[in-house]
Amino acid sequence: MTTPPNELAKATLAGGCFWCLEAAFERLRGVHAVKSGYAGGARPNPTYDQVCTGTTGHAEVIEVTYDPREISYHDLLEVFFTIHDPTQLNRQGPDVGTQYRSAIFPHTPEQDAEAQAVIAALVKDEVYDLPIVTTIERNATFWPAESNHDRYYRRHPYQPYCLAVISPKIAKLRAKHAGKLRD
Repeated sequence: MTTPPNELAKATLAGGCFWCLEAAFERLRGVHAVKSGYAGGARPNPTYDQVCTGTTGHAEVIEVTYDPREISYHDLLEVFFTIHDPTQLNRQGPDVGTQYRSAIFPHTPEQDAEAQAVIAALVKDEVYDLPIVTTIERNATFWPAESNHDRYYRRHPYQPYCLAVISPKIAKLRAKHAGKLRD
């Protein structure tokens, strides 16, 4: 199902801590909203504390609402694969557990095909020295995270985790995707 003209689309991505992803994706031109949440598990409406145990099967994710006339799903995936390490199984840096896995949760068959194509191109071009472990997880329900996670980096830029983990990702985003950023 293709997004009709003049309508916004959604992308759901997991690549470690959702604070990191949110901080990057909210800076992109064409992105209208980014919401942290959980997807890929069996428990309905999980909480942060439950997901952090690693027993619910959920990943920390972001749901990106974007205008496909301003930024493509392909471009979102390019940013996604730039700002996290898709070769780390069930972790990103200091964050360890299945809740920090690298995963794409397609909303449409077109997104599914695009995700497969992007991963195949990264493998073919040998962009990474190690195998890509990013999964494509279909038919997952997005559960919004608690509101205290919203705009976390913006509200806590000098918190040690933000300085050590998120700030370098934002610098990488600026260096590699300056043309995709809001003015």
